[in-house]
Amino acid sequence: MSRAAASARLTPRRVISTLSVLLLLLALAVAASLCFGSTNYRPWQLWGGGAEAALARDVVLALRLPRTLAAIGVGGLLALAGTLQQVLLRNPLADPYILGTSGGASVGALLALLLGVGIWGVNLAAGAGALLTIVVVFLLAGRDQSSTQTRLLLTGVALAAFCGALSSLLLSMAPDGLLRGMIFWLMGDLAGAAWLPALVMLGLMLLLLWPLARELNIMGMSSQAAFSLGLNHTMLRWILYFAAALACALAVTTAGMIGFVGLIVPHALRLVIGQDLRLLLPAAALAGGVVLLLADMLARTLLAPQQLPVGVVMALLGVPVFLWLLAQRAGGGRA
Repeated sequence: MSRAAASARLTPRRVISTLSVLLLLLALAVAASLCFGSTNYRPWQLWGGGAEAALARDVVLALRLPRTLAAIGVGGLLALAGTLQQVLLRNPLADPYILGTSGGASVGALLALLLGVGIWGVNLAAGAGALLTIVVVFLLAGRDQSSTQTRLLLTGVALAAFCGALSSLLLSMAPDGLLRGMIFWLMGDLAGAAWLPALVMLGLMLLLLWPLARELNIMGMSSQAAFSLGLNHTMLRWILYFAAALACALAVTTAGMIGFVGLIVPHALRLVIGQDLRLLLPAAALAGGVVLLLADMLARTLLAPQQLPVGVVMALLGVPVFLWLLAQRAGGGRA
């Protein structure tokens, strides 16, 4: 069945019911995130008296709550960026990590950290790195008109490896006093993350992109279909370039390198709720927050009181799922 036929069956009731379920899952994940961590303090201890309540407030409100909100924002941005890049490539195995967008943002941010610029300089450098990477990928392989656009995907993988090498070079040049923080940031960490910019950007991007969902549905079919229906294909592609790069850059500067959220979440949602981006875009934003929240809870509790980098936990969970997705696609291709 075509994407257009599937989109025609989308009803307000289906949208409301799907998003309500995801909101419920997100609320449960938030509650669990506030309750569990490397210490035994719980939210209901906040209203007590004495030193115990003060410590509970410090742990729950000052540590867990900002980390929870940052996970929602970063997970939503990564899932949204992955959804947009999968539309651009018409390939469900595309995501910011695999295509090198995260790597480009990371190189820019590490270079800014090495030069000692402020937080705004780091954000600008990460944004420039993400945008430059995604532009290079599409300039090198943008003429690939195949259905799966394998050339684009392989170009992104090669560029991701190149960005990884540049990141290693920058780490080798870093002074000892800066090296540990750069490495831990590179592995992905939500401790002390600035959650407000990520959440605000996530909301703004949804408001700006959701009205374009019908056009994105057409664009996801093929370039020929987009041209035949009078869609301004080039302009829309550049909008998606900038949106994906901006989402990825802000996620990287907020929490470091966290992979596989942008791959797993959109792909899994397509299997469950279908291809229609009118539903897929907000669903990916919510589900990305849920997935990263669950990974962060594991990072805080697996070896408590020691806390693991959430990017490492996400990679340990994401690699088996990614290999399974590759096996599923290979099996479908043989069939």
